[in-house]
Amino acid sequence: MFDCKRGISSKGENRKGKKFDHWGTAKTRKMFQQREGLAILPAPLSLLLCSEVPLGNSIKAIASQSLKLLIGMGLISLLSSCDAFNRPEPPATLNSRYNDQQPALSGDGRWLALVSNRNSSNEILLYDLRSEKFMDLPGLNQSNVILESPSLSRTGRYLVYISSVQGRPDVALYDRATRRAELLTQGYRNWVRNPQISADGRYIVFETARRGQWDIEVLDRGPLIELDIPDGTPVNNEQ
Repeated sequence: MFDCKRGISSKGENRKGKKFDHWGTAKTRKMFQQREGLAILPAPLSLLLCSEVPLGNSIKAIASQSLKLLIGMGLISLLSSCDAFNRPEPPATLNSRYNDQQPALSGDGRWLALVSNRNSSNEILLYDLRSEKFMDLPGLNQSNVILESPSLSRTGRYLVYISSVQGRPDVALYDRATRRAELLTQGYRNWVRNPQISADGRYIVFETARRGQWDIEVLDRGPLIELDIPDGTPVNNEQ
């Protein structure tokens, strides 16, 4: 780069007294491109700042401000490009560049539950196939809990799944109408996996290792629960 006071290049060559055309030499432009990684500076601007020809203070001030502006724009562009790679991907499309797996459809075919690690941990997401967008599930996903094996009732009101805290799995149920989650096997001493819920939401089946082998267990939620039927309690499907 040029030393404006001494007129000497970075290689020690004496540039003083050599003639430049209006746009500077090709070597000068190449030097600026290699040395200034954040912004490629126009040759006339650099020559104007380093010129020994008497110029008005206002002209040199304008050139100096333009140089600062170019460097600032280069910095902003560099930081913006870095931020674009680090910004987390919002759940806008069904598939992502992360693992999306274990799909489960509701009985009416509208709702799709799946497990995704797009937010750095296994979470359950609910996708509306009709409007092609994800729905909020407040109170379901927790930062210290791993969720997997989802199953949906007829209209997607009830969601049953496996909830693991510190490696211990439990069968859990999430009610989209009340937006509450509850553990159905809390205190259960045996390992459980692969829960499924009936269309009306009353019965839940899952695998258990109670006898030292995998067996099927049926859990009846009772006759007093609100069944998931077409004319039952409505679920707020607004995002």
